[in-house]
Amino acid sequence: MVVAPRLHRSLPASLLAVVGATVVAEAAGLDIAHIGALPSSLPAPALPALDAGEFSSLFTAAIAVAVLAALESLLSARVADGMADGERHDPDRELFGQGLANIVSPLFGGMPATGAIARTAVNVRAGARTRLASVVHALVLIGVVYMAGGLVADIPLAALAGVLMVTAVRMVEPHNVRAVWRATRSDGAVMLVTAAATVAFDLIVAVEIGLVAAAILALRMVARTAAIVEEPVAAARGSDHLTALDEHTLMSEHIVAYRLDGALFFGAAQRFLTELTAVSDVRVVILRLPQIQVLDATGAQALGEITSELEGRGITVLLKGPRPEHVRVLRAVGALDRLAHENHLFTNLDDAIAHAHLHVERGADHPEPEPPAMEAAG
Repeated sequence: MVVAPRLHRSLPASLLAVVGATVVAEAAGLDIAHIGALPSSLPAPALPALDAGEFSSLFTAAIAVAVLAALESLLSARVADGMADGERHDPDRELFGQGLANIVSPLFGGMPATGAIARTAVNVRAGARTRLASVVHALVLIGVVYMAGGLVADIPLAALAGVLMVTAVRMVEPHNVRAVWRATRSDGAVMLVTAAATVAFDLIVAVEIGLVAAAILALRMVARTAAIVEEPVAAARGSDHLTALDEHTLMSEHIVAYRLDGALFFGAAQRFLTELTAVSDVRVVILRLPQIQVLDATGAQALGEITSELEGRGITVLLKGPRPEHVRVLRAVGALDRLAHENHLFTNLDDAIAHAHLHVERGADHPEPEPPAMEAAG
């Protein structure tokens, strides 16, 4: 299998290797295991027997096999695109056809199948360029079942093991492994965990472990993108309201504004809660929310807890500009109900700062002023 492609690219190396090993084993009379007798025909189509009690145990394995089949098939198609100068594959069409085949195959007692890199590469090297090659491949297999079962029965299992070992080595592309390893630490970690699980357990368990590891690392990365940025707020002298100025302006003495960026979800909620509730020596906190990309129920509840704790310490909380879809989440978990006044939700930053200035001027002991000239939300 290693030497034949070097002699000529179109030589069927795997077939020659199996035939050669079989001839040597038979000529030498070696006492080794063979494939054994094969069915002389295809079984009649029938629905597979499935016990309802086995459904839960088979479900996760079926998901793993489906994901693996999709990845393997698309990878095989990409390899074929790179080797052949022809029309590129349609991923949707590829997966749809693969799915249909795997629905029909069990009716005849078959196993799930994917596009195989090894067979695809051999096929393309032999000159295959169209879907007709797949049709010929299927017809040859049918011919083997009906007419060459006796010959195939004599093939040593060791020969097939050798074919699988060479195929497995060829499926590992060193340049891709190096690229994944150098890309990010997370990618390298997922690759190592999946490879180790494949050797220690089996492929299905390895895929499941790899997906879980990738999901955990992805959530960690999203949580790390979340940030709390303190923004400057300064008084506009001689005017009746405050204005948010650039980063070179001085902070208003009793007003602080924070911009919440990224994702406020269960993975980052505790950090937001800890940082924001640590503020002191201020009378008004303005939380700017337009830059929040993700807000789940846990994050909304954390925002409500932040509001309650600050309000309990005599610090007024003003919310500015949450997105409409986030407003619905905040209302659903009751976070907006924890504001001291319904007009503490703003769509305009200048109005929020002006209202904060009124709180500072009147002091905490004065009743809540109504802001008729402000643009308030809700």
